[in-house]
Amino acid sequence: MKKKASRRRRSAEGDTLRPESDFRGGARGVTARRYAESVNVVVNDPDVLDVFPDATAVNETLRALAPGIRHRRPRSA
Repeated sequence: MKKKASRRRRSAEGDTLRPESDFRGGARGVTARRYAESVNVVVNDPDVLDVFPDATAVNETLRALAPGIRHRRPRSA
């Protein structure tokens, strides 16, 4: 039969917050919207990594293609 782990011991080991850290007056998710607007992560598939090894290569290619795409795209109202 297995022994049950003590809840007291587990919570004491998991509590690493310092006593001087007080988040009682904090607001949850205040910066989440701003963070989501400014951070975009794109993961390249492995089969294109030889052509686009880093963000610079991707951005240069997209800048070269953008004028043609803008020209072909119908203007929205």
